[in-house]
Amino acid sequence: MCAVSERGQTGRLVGGRFELLDRLGSGGMGTVWRARDLGLQREVAIKEVRPADAALYDDNPALAAQQRERVLRESRALARLQHPNVVSIYQIIEADDSPYPWIVMELVRGTSLDARLREGVLSPAEAARLGRDVLGALRAAHAAGVLHRDVKPGNVLLRPDGSAVLTDFGIAALHDSAQLTATGEVIGSPEYIAPERLLGDETRTASDLWSLAMLLYVGVEGHHPMRRATTMATLAAVMTEPVPPPRRAGPLGSVLSAVLVPDPAARPTGEVLDRMLAAAAQGASMPLGPPTPAEGAVPPQPYGHPVHWQHDPVSGPVPAPTRRRVGAVVFSLTAVAAVLAATLLLVNGLGSGDDPSKTGAGSPGSPVATVPTGGEPTNPAATTDPTAGSTTGSAVGPTTGTAGETLLTTAGARRVVAALSEVMGGSKVSELTIYAEYASATAPAAAVRNGYDDFEYRDGTATREGPDAVDADRTVLDLNEVDWDALPALWERADRELGVPKPTIRYIIVSTDIIDGTPSIRLYVSDDYGGAYLLADLDGKVIKLYARDS
Repeated sequence: MCAVSERGQTGRLVGGRFELLDRLGSGGMGTVWRARDLGLQREVAIKEVRPADAALYDDNPALAAQQRERVLRESRALARLQHPNVVSIYQIIEADDSPYPWIVMELVRGTSLDARLREGVLSPAEAARLGRDVLGALRAAHAAGVLHRDVKPGNVLLRPDGSAVLTDFGIAALHDSAQLTATGEVIGSPEYIAPERLLGDETRTASDLWSLAMLLYVGVEGHHPMRRATTMATLAAVMTEPVPPPRRAGPLGSVLSAVLVPDPAARPTGEVLDRMLAAAAQGASMPLGPPTPAEGAVPPQPYGHPVHWQHDPVSGPVPAPTRRRVGAVVFSLTAVAAVLAATLLLVNGLGSGDDPSKTGAGSPGSPVATVPTGGEPTNPAATTDPTAGSTTGSAVGPTTGTAGETLLTTAGARRVVAALSEVMGGSKVSELTIYAEYASATAPAAAVRNGYDDFEYRDGTATREGPDAVDADRTVLDLNEVDWDALPALWERADRELGVPKPTIRYIIVSTDIIDGTPSIRLYVSDDYGGAYLLADLDGKVIKLYARDS
């Protein structure tokens, strides 16, 4: 939104409920305002998702409709993340006086990482702790099939307690291939974009991990290693030059070296990266093979070079060090063509990469109510969510199954519902999420009008975790009205038609639509390249398949 159109906006009432107070900032996809929720008497952040090239949409109704649908789709997925390091989305508004949707979000009190870095560098331990917060947000989004594509210091907010929150999820993802063809532009920040994105690959969760690693590099070193005098020179450096080894990173240096490699398949998975950051936060390093030379960079390896894994007796499979590099503001595809031409030698004669193994880790809860777990056989296609316990796999190649029982079946889901209903005092929820080994739910609070509490089921035990929010507009559904017998057929169809042949994460969400309150079942599958989901009603009738290639 341009500055002229922002004049006189203060005091405007959006959606009949949110009063605009003052502008917090603007970006390529709109303006963020501090606003007052007159219904709940609290302050929120609200953003009109209006692209910088809005005139293009004004002249092309079909493209505008596509943009609007993508915004709503991304925002609905993000609204269900419920992660402490992700800015919470409360509501989506389609205002009568605006062709663009408004997103109502949590107002984070604090400062941005960008502002913090202007005061000085981070210590390696501080950077590692911050990195784990941001990584947790990314992993939650990746599990939901959402890529960020613009991880940078300006999109990381720091709460007063020091914890990091990632914002502007999915905004860069709104610029899909159709818009690229129409406008010739890519959105991002040239110093933080991963090299594969410059080659046209927009599907990798590993691209977000590259951007996170470069953010941490800048945080501890105090400068960006690939920044040049012009945007074109910066992009050329990203594509053709190795990233210089960090000098002040201490134990964090090996982490950055492992992630900042040109081949996305050679980067550690989110789970492995979290373990590496945890070790760095404690002043330790996970072994990664021969040390990086003190001067110069590791000898170049072409994009697509096979990844070599080595086995650490404590940490398991970790990648040996390889070469690394970086780079994303708005730039034209015509300009990038010159950079791509300069990289043809880099990408000729490439081999195929091996996928790293996937593992997981979880955290226990305090017992409140327990039900027998039984001896249900495992669904061989189901795997474990990264936050929900460990899985086993070989040192090379994705994990394809888990040992023991899974909750993603008819019997498993019914055990979850029985245990949670006892603790919740009923079977009504606004949302239930079931992973292979645990489940979480948000249900009406007994003691607070329009209030909601969070609950968890793990190892046969249901637990009240604490309050969630007060929201008079939130709708609920009855878990006893879900046809859990439909799950086997739904999983079979998801496996057959969603375009994710070997998912590493599976889960179920039963919830109500954020716009019209319609209840539904969603079966999600994802791997390192993205996710997809099947949408069905509570009777198990498939409404729509959101395949990965759609």
